[in-house]
Amino acid sequence: MMDMSKKKEKINVLFVCTGNSCRSQIAQGWARHLKGNVIEAYSAGTMPGVVSSRATEAMAEAGVDISGHTSKHIDDLAGIEFDYIITLCDSAKHSCPAFPALVKVIHHSFFDPTSLIGTPEQVKSAFRQTRDKIKQFIETLPETLGAEDNE
Repeated sequence: MMDMSKKKEKINVLFVCTGNSCRSQIAQGWARHLKGNVIEAYSAGTMPGVVSSRATEAMAEAGVDISGHTSKHIDDLAGIEFDYIITLCDSAKHSCPAFPALVKVIHHSFFDPTSLIGTPEQVKSAFRQTRDKIKQFIETLPETLGAEDNE
């Protein structure tokens, strides 16, 4: 018989950006890769597009495969009870729908490398920089979320 008084093993975290094509996909990939034992990671967008091939390439360079990820609208995940929702861009912060009071919404903005116009090497460098900054942020989780109570 299962002990129902036991706290759940993982916290549900939703990473949100506008297109669900780059930053939120990278965050989901890092969270699953680095923190999969404590975080169940999801990603979605307020106006989803397609997953950026450059984001997929930047993550592959770091040894994380997000090639199977697809862009989703935040409404597609409506049946999941999230502990934390982390918006990764100002647009998503302002257009993110309301969630139940029990869900903690956190904003941590990252540069959108898909917006950069430059040489192929400049663009690739921007994706790498965003990837690395998101990795540094993910490495601090869940402690910086106050989620240590869920362990």
